[in-house]
Amino acid sequence: IITAIACDHRLHTPMYFFLLNLSLLDLASISTSVPKAMSNSLWDIETITYTGCAAQVFLFVFFLGAEFSLLTVVAYDRYVAICKPLHYRTLLGSRACLHMAAAAWGGGFLNAVLHTANTFSLPLCQANALDQFFCEIPQILKLSCSLSYLREVGLLILSSFLTFGCFVFILLSYVQIFKAVLRIPSEQGRHKAFSMCLPHLAVVSLFISTAMFAYLKPLCISCQSLDVVVAVLYSVVPPAVNPLIYSMRNKEIKGAL
Repeated sequence: IITAIACDHRLHTPMYFFLLNLSLLDLASISTSVPKAMSNSLWDIETITYTGCAAQVFLFVFFLGAEFSLLTVVAYDRYVAICKPLHYRTLLGSRACLHMAAAAWGGGFLNAVLHTANTFSLPLCQANALDQFFCEIPQILKLSCSLSYLREVGLLILSSFLTFGCFVFILLSYVQIFKAVLRIPSEQGRHKAFSMCLPHLAVVSLFISTAMFAYLKPLCISCQSLDVVVAVLYSVVPPAVNPLIYSMRNKEIKGAL
């Protein structure tokens, strides 16, 4: 997808520019946890250095935050394309697209710096074993013996509210989009509009549902094996499946490939 969009001038549009960024983030996100887990499995070891753990937390939070911000931007792109087509070039010029993409990457970076610095400033005295296949903030907080971990819990709650705000924005955008699509007189026009939106909606649904299940599951069913399965659901499945969703029914991507 990255190569096709970069090399084919017909795909140099705002939608595919954001898709290029999403593909980069998916690739980076899955490269943060899976290679280390695979090497540990192949060499039958279960260790990671303190610095490596901090780097893994930083990169994972960075790429995940930037991806959800970009998914919010893509919802705005679809809204403008369908509800305000005459203003599309004005509202989503090349400079505006660059600014929005930079804001998404920058927001993810600042969020990751804040969470990583806060998490690894805590004294960890409850042994040094994580019940997970990669370094994850909730698992690291379990090792802390200081009440200062409540500060990081507060930050996680704040991040959750910001994420929920983005989700509400995406939801409202799609309410407006579906209203506009249903007013299109031709069946072919409605089909084209839906085919533009459904892949993005599928990606957002997968992202939100797996993350919600991971962090909102009842404590009574929390166990090590279930935590690992849930972590795979939200850290590995979405970035692995998203490229298929983007490209399966996309004629332009298929043509470029």
